[in-house]
Amino acid sequence: MSLWLSDPLILPGIIILITIVLWATSALPEYLTALLFFAAAMVAKIAPAEVIFSGFASSAFWLVFSGFVLGIAIRKTGLADRVARGLSARLTDSWLHMVGSVVLLSYALAFVMPSNMGRIALLMPIVAAMAKRASVGEGTRAWFGLALAVGFGTFQLSATILPANVPNLVMSGAAEGSYGLHLNYLPYLLLHTPVLGILKGVVLIGLIAWLFPGKPLPPTQIEHPGPMSGEEKRLAWLLAVVLGLWVTESWHGIGPAWIGLMAACVTLLPRIGFISGEEFASGVNVRTCFYVAGILALATTVTHIGLGALVGEKLMAIMPLDTSRPFTSFAALTGITSLLNFIVTANGVPALYTTFAESFSQATDFPLLTVIMIQVLGYSTPLLPYMASPIVVAMGLGKVPAREGMKLCLALAVVTFLILLPLDYGWFQLLHKL
Repeated sequence: MSLWLSDPLILPGIIILITIVLWATSALPEYLTALLFFAAAMVAKIAPAEVIFSGFASSAFWLVFSGFVLGIAIRKTGLADRVARGLSARLTDSWLHMVGSVVLLSYALAFVMPSNMGRIALLMPIVAAMAKRASVGEGTRAWFGLALAVGFGTFQLSATILPANVPNLVMSGAAEGSYGLHLNYLPYLLLHTPVLGILKGVVLIGLIAWLFPGKPLPPTQIEHPGPMSGEEKRLAWLLAVVLGLWVTESWHGIGPAWIGLMAACVTLLPRIGFISGEEFASGVNVRTCFYVAGILALATTVTHIGLGALVGEKLMAIMPLDTSRPFTSFAALTGITSLLNFIVTANGVPALYTTFAESFSQATDFPLLTVIMIQVLGYSTPLLPYMASPIVVAMGLGKVPAREGMKLCLALAVVTFLILLPLDYGWFQLLHKL
């Protein structure tokens, strides 16, 4: 037994596997699984404390936290209801129209706002207010569908826009650092938008409308909300400044997380802000914060101990990569990405996959840039919610049960791999010939 445990990766691997299984099956509450991971990892000393608790230092964690705070303020001041009042009169005439509008809003906002978490924090209270006005109650299957439309539309579709989510940025940095390849905005958009943006968006809308049926009731009369209150005006200006700073991040260099955290601090200030201590304590979902920190920490730990690299090498050895069968190789590389997603989650996949890209290129005879681009299909299509922290956050804000998110994940993944993957391969081939 001691000989079997002498391999330094065995015990960490067991802890990580159990954590993933618990998250995947929802056998325990997600936050409790995260806490158990922290405790077991520290007791077993599988990595230094700064690695195990790195999720709390991550910008994604603080975006989640600030998103909760800003969401409370948007709802409390009535700003969310004001925006929703204008939208509900136009977007709630049918369930398909309503779901499609939410997905489209989630996708469109990605072009001007670089942070997944920030977009979810901005959209969720507005969509919740719109749902309420359309008689879609919280806790219903229809509400779960709208919350998932925000999460999936925000994360999966934004993978087609280079600066719009974390995995894209990790991939871009890894490609430049490892191979000197610089990814450009427009060619990237042209390569991925037709299939992974437009067609996948259509599939997502159809699946949500089918799996989470609803019957919105448009308001019988359009109410005039009257002039904005002083609090609404101040919060609107604050959000406009935050959005402006998020959009211009490349100019000033301040990350979206820290901009969001400063805005959250302003909303909590006595007399100046909008939220009391009691509202803060009851409104911030600490359970989801711990869950996100656990996901991010698990991915960092897997990379730090070398388990991810080992798994990547093993996958490369068994996958059918063959220069004479390009479509099989394309599907195999997508499969490698999807399997890595189980271990390092979407944020960690590009850092690991890209390091093997040159070997994959030699094994398949694909150009190096093509090999790097293939991974987008895989990491943007999680098989389980925990693989993509923005989806987890949307589910937490919407109080969506894990099984409902898992159901949509699997349904969308099946359609993506069976139908969209061949179409994506054909689009890659067409662009290569042009």
